[in-house]
Amino acid sequence: MSKSFDKLVKIVRRLRAPGGCPWDREQTHKSLRPYLIEEVYELVDAIDSENYDDMKEELGDVLLHIIFHTDIRAEAGDFDIDDVIEYVCAKLIRRHPHVFGDVEVSGADEVLHNWENIKLSERKENDENASLLDGIPRSMPALLVAQRMQEKAARIGFDWTEIEDVREKLREEISELDEALKSNDADKIEDEIGDVLFVITNLARFLKINSEMALRRTNEKFSKRFRYIEKKLREKKIEEPTLEIMDKFWNEAKGK
Repeated sequence: MSKSFDKLVKIVRRLRAPGGCPWDREQTHKSLRPYLIEEVYELVDAIDSENYDDMKEELGDVLLHIIFHTDIRAEAGDFDIDDVIEYVCAKLIRRHPHVFGDVEVSGADEVLHNWENIKLSERKENDENASLLDGIPRSMPALLVAQRMQEKAARIGFDWTEIEDVREKLREEISELDEALKSNDADKIEDEIGDVLFVITNLARFLKINSEMALRRTNEKFSKRFRYIEKKLREKKIEEPTLEIMDKFWNEAKGK
């Protein structure tokens, strides 16, 4: 493994070195950012489809980006790949005192609780006003941010006790959305729709359902059914379908 890893590091350095690849040499963290995001999503697709050949390829692409970004900083004299690896090793040891220390835990929930407390104490060493929410990337999709904020708050006890309380909150937010719709105030409507989405995400979290995965599942379901409609319209050569016709094909797709 070490030889293969070293080989990849040397290849990236060669590509970035004088006389290397002109495209690779002109890349920056910001120019590579969209490619990194794309590669991570491709990895997620491979995981979801359980295609392990694709997963192997996409893991390699993500690893390439990690080394590429690290090499840019190494050229500037900030840190190199060894520093990155040492940092994550130290963090894993520090945040697993029940494995590498003498702390005892009762189960996974306590491990997560301890992890968050350790993270917060680390941040407070640099900022006494640090928050549990500080570590959530702002660039993540809003649905994921909502769930992560709710998870972190719940770990210190800021949470509903019964599912009916969450459902009642959802009914309350839908009622407020209904009132906003009557006002025809776009800003207020947007605000209330956000509140409804936030509570639905909280409901999913309370039920131990990942809201992002749930929505991805529904997106895939919609995609398959809509593609079925398109297929039937092509087969029957219907160029201007009515809603009634499309509903008929939609219901057929649901039954499959």
